Amino acid sequence: MSINRRRFLDIGMRSTLIFSLPAWVQNPPPTGTLASKETFPWPHGKRAAISLSFDEALPSQIDVALDILNKCRVKATFFVVPRRVKEGLEGWKRAVASGHEIGNHTMTHPCTGNYDWSADNAIENYSLQMIAKDIDDATAEIQRLLGVTPKTFAYPCGQMFVGKGRQAKSYVPLVAERFIVGRGPNSDSINNPGFCDLSKVYGMAFNDMDYDDMVRQVAETVHRGSWTIFVGYEISDRRGSQVTTTSALQALCRHITEPSRGIWVDTVEHIGRFIQQEQVKAAK
Repeated sequence: MSINRRRFLDIGMRSTLIFSLPAWVQNPPPTGTLASKETFPWPHGKRAAISLSFDEALPSQIDVALDILNKCRVKATFFVVPRRVKEGLEGWKRAVASGHEIGNHTMTHPCTGNYDWSADNAIENYSLQMIAKDIDDATAEIQRLLGVTPKTFAYPCGQMFVGKGRQAKSYVPLVAERFIVGRGPNSDSINNPGFCDLSKVYGMAFNDMDYDDMVRQVAETVHRGSWTIFVGYEISDRRGSQVTTTSALQALCRHITEPSRGIWVDTVEHIGRFIQQEQVKAAK
């Protein structure tokens, strides 16, 4: 993956991370305290939800991250491109056997042709029929390779359209027809579970994010009673473009699974399914 490709996903990520820790971060309210005017009814007295997700089926995700997640008993969501699953098939079978979720990230990862690496597979040159086939082919290949059917989807590059100009069309409806959740662009926004459109929820990249930054984001999530989906790529001991360090990932997993914080930590599918059910109830 090129540096330019990796860097654009980080745009805007840190806009909420430059302030000093507020009092409620340093001394969070006790379990059961209302964090907002309207509190979402999380199950089992939980106050908020967090999902860890990883894109593109990179080798370090199964070689490094999988052991960390398993030791902390954190179930993550991996949005995979099938060709990379083939390259590390036994590792991805271990991920499935460990209870992690496998999501769809398309067959060929089409993005805007403004990026040199995507010029030959530009989303601007796709039709709705073409992107639907790319998505469905990925689902079929994941089923063949791993024996699971993806229930969630991550938009490549966070882009939700095909075509150009007056011919440009959203493919969000196609995702909504096929999946419980469609994870959209990386953002500094947190998902409001009572309102969010599950076909295009926000993710938050934690590439090269310091542990203190992660804690700040977790505290904000709990304060709002909301849902944050962290988005990772490479996992390594060394810092770099679009890298989450092993030490930061380990510390984050320990932090969010501390029972006193009241956080529901689970896959995108499981949390998304619960939110879907509650939104249906509220609409009646």
